[in-house]
Amino acid sequence: FRILQHFHTTAEDYTIIFTSGCTAALKLVAEAFPWIPEGTKQPSSRFCYLTDSHTSVVGMRGITASRNVLSVPIKPKEILLSEENRLSAEEQNCTTPHLFSYPAQSNFSGTKYPLSWIQDIKSGKLHPVKIPGKWFVLLDAASYVSSSPLDLGVHQADFIPISFYKIFGFPTGLGALLVNNRIAPLLRKTYFGGGTAAAYLAGEDFYFPRKSIAERFEDGTVSFLDIIALKHGFDVLEKLTGGMEKIKQHTFALAHYTYTVLSALKYASGAPVVRIYSDTDFSNPDVQGPIINFNVLDENGEVIGFSEVDKMASLYNIHVRTGCFCNTGACQIHLGISNEDIQRNLQAGHVCGDDIDLVDGRPTGSVRISFGYMSSFEDAQTFLKFIIATRLSKSDTEIPFQSSITKLMTESVPDDHPSFNNADKLPPIPHISDRELRNNSSVTKTTVNWQPPEAEAESIRAAVSETAVPTRRRGGKPITVTNIYLYPIKSCSAFEVTEWPVGNQGLLYDRNWMVVNQNGVCVTQKQEPRLCLVNPSIDLEQKIMVIQAEGMDPISVSLEENTEKEAVICESKVCSHRVKTYDCGERIAGWFSLFLGRPCRLIRQSSDMKNRSYQKNTKGLASATNISLSLVNEAQYLLINVASILQLKEHISARLEEPLEIGELIRRFRANIVISAPESFEEEEWAEISIGALRFQVVGPCSRCQIICIDQQSGERNKEFLQSLSAARGRKTNFGIYLMNQPLRSSFPDILSVGSQVLPVLKENTEIQPPTSSKEKCSG
Repeated sequence: FRILQHFHTTAEDYTIIFTSGCTAALKLVAEAFPWIPEGTKQPSSRFCYLTDSHTSVVGMRGITASRNVLSVPIKPKEILLSEENRLSAEEQNCTTPHLFSYPAQSNFSGTKYPLSWIQDIKSGKLHPVKIPGKWFVLLDAASYVSSSPLDLGVHQADFIPISFYKIFGFPTGLGALLVNNRIAPLLRKTYFGGGTAAAYLAGEDFYFPRKSIAERFEDGTVSFLDIIALKHGFDVLEKLTGGMEKIKQHTFALAHYTYTVLSALKYASGAPVVRIYSDTDFSNPDVQGPIINFNVLDENGEVIGFSEVDKMASLYNIHVRTGCFCNTGACQIHLGISNEDIQRNLQAGHVCGDDIDLVDGRPTGSVRISFGYMSSFEDAQTFLKFIIATRLSKSDTEIPFQSSITKLMTESVPDDHPSFNNADKLPPIPHISDRELRNNSSVTKTTVNWQPPEAEAESIRAAVSETAVPTRRRGGKPITVTNIYLYPIKSCSAFEVTEWPVGNQGLLYDRNWMVVNQNGVCVTQKQEPRLCLVNPSIDLEQKIMVIQAEGMDPISVSLEENTEKEAVICESKVCSHRVKTYDCGERIAGWFSLFLGRPCRLIRQSSDMKNRSYQKNTKGLASATNISLSLVNEAQYLLINVASILQLKEHISARLEEPLEIGELIRRFRANIVISAPESFEEEEWAEISIGALRFQVVGPCSRCQIICIDQQSGERNKEFLQSLSAARGRKTNFGIYLMNQPLRSSFPDILSVGSQVLPVLKENTEIQPPTSSKEKCSG
C-alpha cells in the first residue's frame, strides 16, 4: 500500500511483485509476456525497445529470440516520426500483443522521455513499428523515480520495474515490478517455486497456481526483512525532503548550476574544458534529470581518458561513474561509436567495466556525475573546484574566466527553486573566490620548456603487436641497470639489492606476502599509507625475512613454506584473480595489527603455481598457463628509466615549493629494475630487452594510481604528484613499462645484477634518434 501510494495509484489498478532488483523484474516480463511466435496463423509479436536503454532491457531480446519473437531497436528520433505509421481499421482490430520498452529517464544522459508516449502508443497514435496488433508499454523507471515523482494514476504503463536502493540508498537486492491489473491475467508462468502453487501433484503433471498475481510470481521466500524496511525508507524520505517534487526541483537546481558553470569553463585559448553529452540545455526539469555526462578535454580538444579523470577525482574524495554505464546504445549515439568500433575495441582488449578508456585516441566511454536528494551545493562546488584545479592554470582563470564564472556561480540557479527547508529560497550559493583560484592555479602550472610525447593509446595490459618486427636499437650510449628493488611484502617498503636471483615468478621472493584485513581483503597503501614504513629484508643465508618498523621490535618470518597440517590455507584476490595463500600465524598478525592500529594478518602465496598465471597471450611469451605471477598487480617486473625520472623531476619541481631528490621519485614509482638510458621515455618504444642471459618481453606501459602520491619515507600523501604526471605526460598517467620473462629452463636461478648491460629491441618502425641539441637532454 505504501509503495502504491508513493506512485499515486491503488491496488485496484496495480499489483506489486517483489523481485531481487530491476533487472529481475525485466527478466520476469520477458518470460511471462504472452508472446505470439513467428510461424503461426496469427500475426507474430514484436519486442521494441529504445536504443537509449539499459543493458537489462536490451538483454530481454535473448528471451524473445528463444520464443521465436523478433526484436526491433528504435532510435529516439524514429519514435517521433511514428505518427505516420497509421494502420487501417481492420489492422487496428488485431489482438496480437506487442511490447514497447523505453526509459522514463536515460541513465546515460538524464534525458527524460515523454510519459505521454505511454497513452499515445497504447491508443495507436504512435506506432514503434507498422504492424497490426495491440501495444503494451514497459516503462523502465529505475533511474527516473530516484529523483522525480511518477503518477501512475495519469501515466498508466503496463509494466514498471524499479529498484528501491536507487530511491533512498537501501536496501540493495530488492526491487519490484508494478503490473497493471488489466494485463496481469494474460501473463504466463512456466516454472513454479515455493509459495506460488495453490495445489500440485508430484507424481502427475498437475499444477494449479495461486489466484493472487503477486503470490503466483514471487517464487520462494521474498526478502521480507528488507520489505519491512521500505516503509521506513519512504517515511524518512518524505520527512527529510517534503516529497518527490521537492527532490526533483532540488536535484535539477544542482544539475543546472553545475552544467552552466561546467559548460562555460575555457582554456586561455578559448577551447572548452569539457564536452557534455546531452540532448537538452538543462533549462527544464521536465525534460532533463540530475545527470551530467561528459568527457574532459585537453587544450587541443583531445579527450582525456575517463580512467585518468577517475584517478584524479579520487584524490579529491570525489566518486564518479565512468565507462558506458550499461547503456551501449546511448554511448554510441553521443560518442559517435559505430558498431564496427565496438567490435574493434573488443579485439583490442576493451570490455565493459575495464579501464581502457582510449583506443586509437578515441574514447570508449565517458564520465558521469549524478545528484540525489542528499546532494548539496557544496558537493557541486567541490566537483567544480576539482575540474578547475586539475585543468586550468592561473592564466586560464584570469581573463575572462574569473569574473564570468564567479557571476555564473552566484546567479545560475533561479531563486524560485525550493529547497528542503521551509524557506522560500535556496540558501546562498557559495562561489569560488579569487584567492581560491590563485591557490588552485599554482597546482596546475604548465611548462613551456618541454613538450612530452603523446601518451600511447595502448592499454596497460595490451600486448606487443603481433606484427611487430624486432629492430635492434642502433648506436647510442650503453644502457645499464643502476638499481634493483624487490618488495617482499606487497605495498610495504622496498628492499634494495645489488644482485638477486630470478625465479619463475620474477625476482625471488618479490611480493610473496601481503597484508590482509580481518575479512581477508588485501590492504595496500591506498587504504593504509603507513605500510610504506614497514621495512622487510631478506636474508638468504639464514632463510628468513626480517620485518622492521620504527617503534617496533624486529620480527622474522621463515622463507621456507609452511607445509605443516595446521597451516591455515585460504583464498584471496589480487586484481580480481584468485590466489591460494596460507596464514603466517598469530605472532606476526599481532605485530602488524599493533603497528597499523587495526586488525590484520600477514599471508603468503602458496607455492602451488597453478593458482595464478599471466592471462594475456603476448607474442614471444610462452602460453599463459606456463607463466606464473606472484602477488603483483599486472606483471612480473616493472622497469623505469633514470632519464625519464629526471625529465619528470624538472616538471614536478617547478610546481613544488621544495625541490625533490631523485631518490625520492624512484622510491615513489616502486620499480623492480631501474636503468640508465640516454634518452627519456625511450623505454616506451621497446618490444623486448635482454639483460645478461635473461630475456624479457615488454607487455605494456604502467598506468599509475594514487600510490605515487605517498612519500615512501613518511607515509604522507600529496595529490600533486599524480596531477603533475598527468600534466607532464599529456592525457595519460603512464610511467614505466611492465616486463615478463620466460620460465627458466634450469633448476638453478639466474642472477640479475646492478651494472649489467641492457640490450633493447625496438617495436616496429621505431628508431631512437639522438638529441638534436643540448636543450633536449635531461639534467639532474
